[in-house]
Amino acid sequence: MEWLAVATTASVLSVAGATTLSLVADVPLVTAPILTATGFVALTAPIRWLVPTVAVASFELWFSFRHLGLNRPESAADSIPYRTFGVPNLVTLARGALFAALAGFGALAPRATIVWIPAVLYGLGCALDAVDGALARRLNRRTALGTKLDMAFDTIGFLVAPIVAVLWGQLPIWYLSLSAARYLFKFGRGLRRRRGKPVYDLPESLVRRPLAGVQMAFITLALSPLLDLATIRPLAAIVLAPSLAVFARDYLVVAGRLGPERG
Repeated sequence: MEWLAVATTASVLSVAGATTLSLVADVPLVTAPILTATGFVALTAPIRWLVPTVAVASFELWFSFRHLGLNRPESAADSIPYRTFGVPNLVTLARGALFAALAGFGALAPRATIVWIPAVLYGLGCALDAVDGALARRLNRRTALGTKLDMAFDTIGFLVAPIVAVLWGQLPIWYLSLSAARYLFKFGRGLRRRRGKPVYDLPESLVRRPLAGVQMAFITLALSPLLDLATIRPLAAIVLAPSLAVFARDYLVVAGRLGPERG
């Protein structure tokens, strides 16, 4: 029943978001579709926003449902899963909802009435990244599912937010190498496993989380209208380089080509 409530809430929020956008953008929610010369159907802003939002939200719900069996204490792999989703995991799902809503803005053109919304959505999602973990520790509800969702939704955020910023002309296209690096790392690690090659564990890092925090803050800034692309471009290069270097180092560690020194 709780899972049904989560799915229902996601559906209601999607419709509410489209309705709100129709009011903010001052366009009707639904109009008759128009066949353009290129064969595409012209849709109103709320419907264009809804399509990628629903796509991302559907993936998040599917991913969460697929891993429900991990909703058990993180330190006890053989324990019985919790019967309820848990407040920390619900907060993580709220982060996912914010990132899904952000995805929809990639299908819209920036305009004065909505120009701040992507930065607010992503900034709130990043702020909740600290809240779910703190709640899990405070409520003694640290689960394997929570860890899985946290990593997955971080990755979604790092994919969706830069894409929206690039489409809105707020980040250079080469900044998407950050999003690509995350998936290339996972692909390379998975490929080694499928080929029967050894895959080593990553040690704790003193820089991984701080760098992720810097990226989150920078992307939030880039999504806002405060700075133009000419100002953002050199900052993007400075912020991006250390993160790419860490991804490269981490892959060398899991491949056994570099010692697992902590750092």
